[in-house]
Amino acid sequence: MSGHGHHLTEEEAAAIFEPPAWDERYSGAEKIWSGNPNPQLVAEVAGLTPGTALDVGCGEGGDVIWLARQGWRVTGADFSANGLARAARHAEEAGVADRTDWWQVDARAFTADGRSYDLVTSHFLHPPDGGMVEVTRRLAGAVAPGGHLLVVGHAPHEAFSHLSASQSRAMFVAEDLLPGLPDDFEALVVEQRPRTVTRDGVTVDIHDSTLFARRTS
Repeated sequence: MSGHGHHLTEEEAAAIFEPPAWDERYSGAEKIWSGNPNPQLVAEVAGLTPGTALDVGCGEGGDVIWLARQGWRVTGADFSANGLARAARHAEEAGVADRTDWWQVDARAFTADGRSYDLVTSHFLHPPDGGMVEVTRRLAGAVAPGGHLLVVGHAPHEAFSHLSASQSRAMFVAEDLLPGLPDDFEALVVEQRPRTVTRDGVTVDIHDSTLFARRTS
């Protein structure tokens, strides 16, 4: 989700959902994100036994690197080639390149293709017009029996009032994603979790929509 401080036209907003916008965003020299793992990932995964993991929408690789440091073998997936290249460099610098690999794929067209993972995660993917339900269904297809799925996104909030209508519609609460869970999944966490963030010098309280589920068979 873009952090632009001005109101976007619908045409500008539509472009944000596509790879070229993110390739451009990742083409500069500076980091876009903090490099720290997302807090809900740490909260839910810290107690799991490390195995194989897939992080879809991995961006610069902060979550991938954190998981690798915890002992996971991690595949970072993103639709931005520039983002993946940057993530691979960060993994090399962090000393975990041997525990990571990379996959260029658009979450909206993602299919497991026979691959399965003990953990599948996605943070702050916001495809337009409620598309995250279908993405959740696609991600669930990559979870191994007994494995876990963690999907986190922005809940609608007044802090995002500058966003376009399509961007606002892309946000969700955790309950919205439940139709995307197959029958052999048990929902363990379905909630909006408060978090304080500072953007452009302004501190606001937002909520992370958090769905954490386990495949039972």
